[in-house]
Amino acid sequence: MSNIRDDKPFMRRALKLAARGAGTAHPNPMVGAVIVKDGKIVGEGWHQEPGELHAEILAIRDAGERSRGAHLYVNLEPCCHFGRTPPCVHSIAEAGIMRVVAACADPNPEVDGKGFEILKEAGIEVTVGLLEERAEELNRAFLYFVKSGFPYVTLKLASTLDGRIATHSGESRWITGERSRRSVHRLRARADAVLVGVETVLKDDPQLTVRGAGSGNQPGRIILDPSLRTPLEARLVEKAGDGRTLIVVGNDVSESRLEPYTEKGVRLIKLPIERGRFSWDQLSRGLVTQGIIHIMVEGGGRTAAWFVKQKCVQRFELYLAAVLLGEEGVPSVGSLNVRSLTEAPSFRIVRTRRLGNDIHVTADVVTEVREIDGETG
Repeated sequence: MSNIRDDKPFMRRALKLAARGAGTAHPNPMVGAVIVKDGKIVGEGWHQEPGELHAEILAIRDAGERSRGAHLYVNLEPCCHFGRTPPCVHSIAEAGIMRVVAACADPNPEVDGKGFEILKEAGIEVTVGLLEERAEELNRAFLYFVKSGFPYVTLKLASTLDGRIATHSGESRWITGERSRRSVHRLRARADAVLVGVETVLKDDPQLTVRGAGSGNQPGRIILDPSLRTPLEARLVEKAGDGRTLIVVGNDVSESRLEPYTEKGVRLIKLPIERGRFSWDQLSRGLVTQGIIHIMVEGGGRTAAWFVKQKCVQRFELYLAAVLLGEEGVPSVGSLNVRSLTEAPSFRIVRTRRLGNDIHVTADVVTEVREIDGETG
């Protein structure tokens, strides 16, 4: 039996390896694995892309015969079902691993503790829970989606100290500094898609790409546009040939109006409109069918307010610049119809840090798992 203190460095290494799959492992979780024998690392691996070998298998191949009698450290419960690849638990047993240390269980109903049971039945010692919080933070979007059936929503805002995102005339570049902008690009690289409302497209003509973040991952680009007002000349449309631009429109938009966009490579989803807006239940279903389970919302105040009011935001990323614009400035979040402090959305601060002359605040919203059609999604 190893000492937990001795185990921690190896689990930290597994978590570091897992993070290499950020933006590429989707829709699978990020997983890293380390094999240790006689106190030394003899094999490593991390899951890189769907359909590719899992982290545990890569680590076993790296270690070879040294896997026999060794300890395996992995940040997520090894799989025990057939998907695009065979179950990992059988390969672990066949390799002669004597102990598995896992940071957390996999809530996927096809796994959810079954992997650990199979390992125990094979005579392998199993330890669960080491650095669990760090492991759950790494795969928070995947874990939330598996449990709820809804996409994980991160709301990003960059504003002045008094909560303004632009001057009265609409000038907004750049409120925050270069270090904050680099941080935003790193966040984008970890999301499946970046979402804005059509007003942002009309005002700013954004690209919504990852630039200079050291990642090859380019997230998808989503525009909420009930009446299809996005110009065909918009940069998000012009670059749609890569298949990453998705426009969500209302059901009443005619097929003849959609055709010029599809010819440019835009993907389109038609959804019902309720009181001039989409329903989150309908929108979330549509995005999940497109393989999108982690959305980063970067729209203006009205879009931010809509997502907050839908109670679907899980994480809040706020970049505050040491600037004041006063009541003439454009607010970062539109009307929430809050009538009392008890109704106001509240957050749990996860961390704060200084980026140059800006402050970056990360906060989580504590919400109940919502249900779709009476059943947990």
